[in-house]
Amino acid sequence: MRIATWNINSVTVRTDRLLAWLERSGTDVLCLQELKCEAGAFPAERLREAGYEAAVHAGGRWNGVAVLSRVGLDEVTSGLPGGPEYDGVAEPRAVAATCGGVRVWSVYVPNGREVGHAHFDYKLSWLKALREAVAEDAAGPRPFAVLGDFNVAPEDADVWDRSVFEGSTHVTEAERAALAALREAGLSDVLPRPLKYERAFTYWDYRQLGFPKNRGMRIDLVYGNSPFTGLVTDAYADREERKGKGASDHAPVVVDLDLEPTSPGM
Repeated sequence: MRIATWNINSVTVRTDRLLAWLERSGTDVLCLQELKCEAGAFPAERLREAGYEAAVHAGGRWNGVAVLSRVGLDEVTSGLPGGPEYDGVAEPRAVAATCGGVRVWSVYVPNGREVGHAHFDYKLSWLKALREAVAEDAAGPRPFAVLGDFNVAPEDADVWDRSVFEGSTHVTEAERAALAALREAGLSDVLPRPLKYERAFTYWDYRQLGFPKNRGMRIDLVYGNSPFTGLVTDAYADREERKGKGASDHAPVVVDLDLEPTSPGM
């Protein structure tokens, strides 16, 4: 089974790229983030024609997440149970489904904006709620993973130049401690191999030639429990999809499992 995660940065703008990538990559289950559309505008019919069911949690211009599957889609959970609100709104940042015997969460963790900003506190609270929401599945016997754009670089090696981020979000001790707490629920970081350079980055800013100069970050993560990680045969960041006109500023992260999908409901 091939499972992937991708911050697509507008699914309606990149529907053609999405469909082409799904066909080219042979992905069975894809977690999407930053849909940037209303649920009714999601290209569900085109994906259905390509063989994929979709669990979508979206609600407007920003945010939005989905799970696409061609191996069954069951036990859908929309929204983060117990998650905090921001400015009185429960943003669409999490959706879960069981696909071919594997339970996955697609998550889009808040950016945090600036250290000390209310959005930064919201980010930390959101990560705490995520840990509580996934703890039972993380400790359970079936393969389980949380995939998505975490907006946190776990280590200094996961940014192109740590000094550039001094005092900024994505690299603070508080954010990394929140990730560590999530892992302590029973999850491990599935580190993707790089297709180029020594470290597999997953995000490059559109500005200042970020991608050609490889000024990137690894913030799109796959955290799996031991039944999941024990099945992993390969993992990589598909930086080729970051190339070309109209690309997302994130690359898909792909994980291969030594697992034959079970039929839906089994």
